[in-house]
Amino acid sequence: MERTKPMMHALPVEAYTSQEWFDLEMKTLFSTTWQFAGLVEDIPEPGDYISVQAGNNNIFIVKGRDHRLRAFHNMCRHRGTQLLRAVGKTQKAITCPYHDWTYDLEGKLISLPKKEVEFPELKDKKLHECGLNLHEASVGIFKGMLFVHPDKDAPSIMEFFGEVEPYLGPHVVEELMEYTEKPNEVAYTKEINANWKIIVENYIDHYHLAHLHETTLNMYDHAKAEFGWAGPHYWFYEPLMPDYLADIDNAALYPLIKSVPREQIGAYVPWLFPNIGITEDEAEWNTFHLTPLAPDRTLLVIRSKTEPASEREYAAQASRSNRSPVWSKYGNRGKYDGDWEDDPMASGDFMLEDVYACEQQQKSLSSPLFQIGATAQRGEYAVKRFQEEVYKHMAAHGAFDKK
Repeated sequence: MERTKPMMHALPVEAYTSQEWFDLEMKTLFSTTWQFAGLVEDIPEPGDYISVQAGNNNIFIVKGRDHRLRAFHNMCRHRGTQLLRAVGKTQKAITCPYHDWTYDLEGKLISLPKKEVEFPELKDKKLHECGLNLHEASVGIFKGMLFVHPDKDAPSIMEFFGEVEPYLGPHVVEELMEYTEKPNEVAYTKEINANWKIIVENYIDHYHLAHLHETTLNMYDHAKAEFGWAGPHYWFYEPLMPDYLADIDNAALYPLIKSVPREQIGAYVPWLFPNIGITEDEAEWNTFHLTPLAPDRTLLVIRSKTEPASEREYAAQASRSNRSPVWSKYGNRGKYDGDWEDDPMASGDFMLEDVYACEQQQKSLSSPLFQIGATAQRGEYAVKRFQEEVYKHMAAHGAFDKK
């Protein structure tokens, strides 16, 4: 595929609108990188598992009887039927629902119905030596998160993320607990009508923070933001405004995370290539995970972890926050006046503001008049760099080779 005009800095507009490009990304980007699968606490006991889509591959992680984590491609070796659903317990074995072919937690084929009658060529062989064991994938742990790679001989996860680790926040993720409104639910799930790269570019765009979010994220000192790249990964930090920080014990929405030193309080907002961000502040640690669904549709899932505390402590902190003198000064107001329930720009919610901006930009890409007018030298340089990283990785995996 050749690059054509108009351009989105370093990528053609087709990269955000065409099915052909989307399919190339599935094959040469998301099927060749480490993909976020969940948190380590998702599979605490032997037999527990989770599955995730990694480009063109559905992969599951299962904890074996030896408490070792293993990853496999989620398809039966008989006819390819998906073995496991999204999350659950397999007990002692993994059985295909179609024909009851069964595998142990180490991925070895251990039984199949009517072996002697239906598969006479296998009757005198040990099943696990027949070349019909599950296809292996790779699993890794980074900062309390589980990742999978479709390749069983994937490069080290620490080799992939190692350069950016020194720029992440000081949070000790393993000491935090997941916060949800209801049991067995994640904190935030939304399908966004925009290409996944539009959402990433909004996430790493420093220029918009003081403008789109002028009344929702104005507790941060955007002028003192620090950011850059470590390998293909983006890192970002900005401090709180001095008066907000001075009243942080009251102003924080949730109890302060004890593992964050006061002198290091601020917003740490890195982007781990290609499709997951981490947002860290004085009271929360969040994953911001994007799953591309179509050229113009993306699933966003946010999971939040906070300081372990009782419901009473959470309620008391929320009450202090509402009474804080700086709370009325910073945040919680819409950019425009209007009905906050119907207008994202009047909501006082920075997430709704971002979603609105991303979806509006996606709509404009179909206009014959669309073009990038100019690029903010500092505030938007990360957008172009991210696009270059996408193109470089796809090219390295043959996306643009002439057939």
